[in-house]
Order: sequence, then C-alpha cells, then structure tokens
Amino acid sequence: MTGKQNTREQAGSGPLPRTLFRGFGIHNSWSGQKFPHPGRRRPIIGDVQVSDPRNPILSILRLGAELGGIYELKVFRQKFVFVASADLTAELCDETRFCKTLPPAIGALREYGGDGLFTAYNDEPNWQLAHDLLMPAFARASMQRYHDIMLTTSQELIDYWDRLPEQRVDITRDMTKLAMETLSRAAFSHDFGSFTSERPHPFVGAMVRALETGRRRGGLRAAPGGKLLGNYLTRRIADDHDYANALIDELVAERIEDTSQHDLLGIMLNVRHPESGERLTPLNIRYQILTFLVAGHETTAGALSFALYFLSENPDCLALAQQETDEILGDDPDAEPTYEQVAKFRYIRRCLDESLRLWPTVPAFSRRPVSDTVLGGRYPMRTSDWALIMLGQVHRDPAVWEDPETFDPDRFLPDEIKKRPAHSYKPFGTGMRACIGRQFALHESVLVLARLIHRYDLTPDPDYVLRVHERLTMVPGKLHLTLTHRVPGAGRRPPADHDAPPAE
Repeated sequence: MTGKQNTREQAGSGPLPRTLFRGFGIHNSWSGQKFPHPGRRRPIIGDVQVSDPRNPILSILRLGAELGGIYELKVFRQKFVFVASADLTAELCDETRFCKTLPPAIGALREYGGDGLFTAYNDEPNWQLAHDLLMPAFARASMQRYHDIMLTTSQELIDYWDRLPEQRVDITRDMTKLAMETLSRAAFSHDFGSFTSERPHPFVGAMVRALETGRRRGGLRAAPGGKLLGNYLTRRIADDHDYANALIDELVAERIEDTSQHDLLGIMLNVRHPESGERLTPLNIRYQILTFLVAGHETTAGALSFALYFLSENPDCLALAQQETDEILGDDPDAEPTYEQVAKFRYIRRCLDESLRLWPTVPAFSRRPVSDTVLGGRYPMRTSDWALIMLGQVHRDPAVWEDPETFDPDRFLPDEIKKRPAHSYKPFGTGMRACIGRQFALHESVLVLARLIHRYDLTPDPDYVLRVHERLTMVPGKLHLTLTHRVPGAGRRPPADHDAPPAE
C-alpha cells in the first residue's frame, strides 16, 4: 500500500462526492444585464487580456477604479460581477435577502477544504454542526486560556529577533511564523517549531500551494480545455496535498486517546452537539483543521504585517501608539499585557482597523439572493446570480471615506464610527458566515503590536514601495524593517476620546 493511498483511507474519504462541486455558477447571467467593463472585450476570450492572472485581485482593483459601483469582467463563458460601492454592499449584507455563496475560485477549494467552515455551502449540515460546536471555543473563558499562549509565542518572536546579528527583519515571513505557531498551539496544542528554523514549517508552503492551485482551477473552468489544464495542475501538487493531509491525520491520531485537551481539536473529537448528540466525522475534522491552520494564520499574519508597515511609515501614529503602551505597560520593555489590558490599547486597535481598511487581508466575499430580487432598485438578481464585494474599493468609497488613501486611525474614533453607514467596513465578512475566529485574531494582533512597538522603534527602508502579494490572502511583499531597542517611559495619554468600541 502506498503512502498516498494510506493517507486517503485514514480519513475515510474515498472518491470525492459529486455534491462537492455543485453550484460553481459558470454563467452568472444576471438576466442578460450588461455592466461597465474595462478595455475592449474580445470575442470568445472576453476580458482575459486586461487582467494579470498572477495577481487577479490587484488587477481587478486597478481596472475597476474608474468603473463605478458595479462592473463586470467576462472570462470566456464566465461572468464576474463586482460591487465597489458601500451602498450596494450594505444591501447585499442584508441577511434577510442575501447569503454567502461560493464563486468558482472558492468553490474549487472544496477539493481541499470540503465542507469546512470556510468552503461549506449554507445548507450543508456539517457547517451548522461545526459552527455550533466551535463557537464556545471563542468565548471569553477560552480567549483567556489562549492569552498565555499568545504571550509565549510573542516572546519567542522577540527572542528570535534579539538573536539576529542584524536588527533588520523580514516582517511578513516572521508574522507568518508567529501566527502559525500561535494558532496551532491554541487550537490544536501542536508546536510547529517555527522559531527554531529560518523558514516557515513546510506544511505552510505545501498547503498554500495546494490551495492556490485549487483557486486557479476555479478560474480555468470556463476556458476551453480548462478541465484538462486543471487536472494537470492538481496532479502537479498531489504530493503537497497528500503531505498536508498526512500531517493533519497524524495530528488527529495522536489526540484520539487524549481527552484532557480542551482546545478546538479536543472539542471536535470529544464534544457532541447538545441537542442532536452528533459529532464531527474524521474527514470533516480534517477539513476544519485545514481551514483554521491555513486561512486563520494567513489572515492574521497579513493584518500584523500591514499594521507594522503603516506604523513604520507614519511616525506620528507610531509615537502615539508607543505613548499608549508606555502608559499601560510602564517603563519595562519586557512587560507583558494582562488579558484585561489588551482591550485598553484602543489607539493600537484603531491602527489595526485602519490597516485592515486599506488592505483587508481577505479582499472580497460573495453574496447571492435567497430569492429573486432587485439590487439597488435597478438590477434584477435571480438566486443563481452572485456578486463579489471588493473590500479594497468599498473601504475606499469616497461617498463614505474622506481622503480614502490616507492612513488615519482616527477614522475609528467612536463619533466617526457612528457617522458611517452600516456595512461600510467589513474585513471579517458579514452575517452568519462571518469569520468565526475574528475575536481571536483581533486579540492576538493587538497584543502582538503592543508588545513589539513597546520594545522597538521601527525604521522603514527609504527605498521600499509597498508591493502587495496575493497568496491565499493579501500580504505586503518583501517588507523589511529595521528595529531599534527603545527605552519606554511614561508618555502623555493619547487623545482622551480614544475609548473606541471595536469597529466590528
């Protein structure tokens, strides 16, 4: 028996069910409506030539900048409709009329993520079961347990940085290590040894390559010969896919007999639904672990990297944030915030929110109507139609955001938040399918930012120009900062009205 066969049989998966790929929405017709589109549309290929296939999201943001609140791209037979305005986004976020759907690129990820929380269809029973079982894992009592893990991993990062011969650090690489280690320990009590190696754990690369390939397969489905090319791409990363599956199966096998751990994996293995008595299947547990490890650590790593980039480029904001840490943590550069203190770093939270406004790490989410309706009073939509909400444009909509390209954390002061229309800021998605781990990500991000800027001054490379890379999520590419140890001291309080509630 080969290792690949054994991996598949351990999970009891067998052949992929036909229902795994339903609802890819190849046509997305919108009743024949035509929307603005960039460039000159060509017969058969449509708008293929105007977009960079290596950076599709960045291409869409660039191409759609002048096309208004709703526009389209046609790629062979597939029509993509994009929403860029806050008012249409608010309507699409109405849970009584619209719901999450899976566009082709995300639907293709089901080969790897199955009916995990991110890639499940709304009506799949495992989504509701997993959601009900795992929600308590992000309640206050659980978050307090995770706090100590976050402190430990952030200290390992600091120790790692302090051992470097030069204090010039690769921010995105190291935030990826930190987020991966924090999540794997908190959720699965597993140590990947991220700070004993110069490179991230090979699981990260293997699974990211597998999922990126899945996303590309989704984009190819409408192209002539797309199925054949997609199958070739799948075969090319089969070893990565099997390696990741085998690692997850091994992790689960080690824990089956251990009922002492109360982390996410412990819940999935040992807890039954309080009403139905159901538990998750071994295959679905694999999908859930994959979802949390890959999507969870990628989003947090990107959020931290963008926040550190913007703080380094805006020294006045960095100074205010450091004054806040000095006030709360005092003059000890090694001070660790308590669980209760993390919520007091309100200016730092505003900096994080503003970073996620400018560069949401999950750049888009899709919505479809629950019944035939009319969007914006003029665009008929059937239940088979869907639209992608482009957060990089919604978060810059000039009807909502003044001087939208400027980094200004005070946009998230309480009075400013109250002025804005609902649903104009959605970095964690919306409604029942919003990110289940958002409180975990926010607590970790604020804690880490507070510790790092309390200890270090950040100096950017004067020649660096922000280059956003598209992985599964958006991250700054080739971002290096120079660290200088600072001597904290009691600074003046940042503006008194910085007691902002969480933005969302």
